[in-house]
Amino acid sequence: MEKRIPRMALYYLFVFFLFELDQWTKYLAVKHLKGQGPYVLLDGVFEFLYSENRGAAFGILQGGQVFFSLIAILVLLAVIYALWKLPPTQKYLPMILCLLLIASGAAGNLFDRLSDGYVVDFLYFSLIDFPIFNVADCYVTVSTAVLFVLLFFGFYSDADLALLKPGRKESE
Repeated sequence: MEKRIPRMALYYLFVFFLFELDQWTKYLAVKHLKGQGPYVLLDGVFEFLYSENRGAAFGILQGGQVFFSLIAILVLLAVIYALWKLPPTQKYLPMILCLLLIASGAAGNLFDRLSDGYVVDFLYFSLIDFPIFNVADCYVTVSTAVLFVLLFFGFYSDADLALLKPGRKESE
């Protein structure tokens, strides 16, 4: 138990750093993009475009702030639980990093929803008319995809995943 607390503190610092990076990019978007037209980086491909998102990707579930906030809180609790249960060995490092990125993204967007009532988005792939997104969305999307690959393509066995069952100890 006493070994877990410093480890969890290190995880917290990592998440806090990524959370702050996300918040800084959103601050820059508000400061430099709000009320402006798009800032084109690659014409017809990628641009910075300010948007206040009160829903999810593609604008679905507009006004669902309570729903998305509850989902983010549940995700954060699940990540905290998994991080507490997983041994800090090299074998689990990819999974741990994915969980930390998911937590960072969930925390970043949850903070926005609770403080502003919307999430600031500003990254836009105009080539494919992809939904406007932000750094926190990148954390969640990329790490969830990597975690999916790790879990569903055999990087971890059933015995490894049994560590996450309630009541199980690392030494079992």
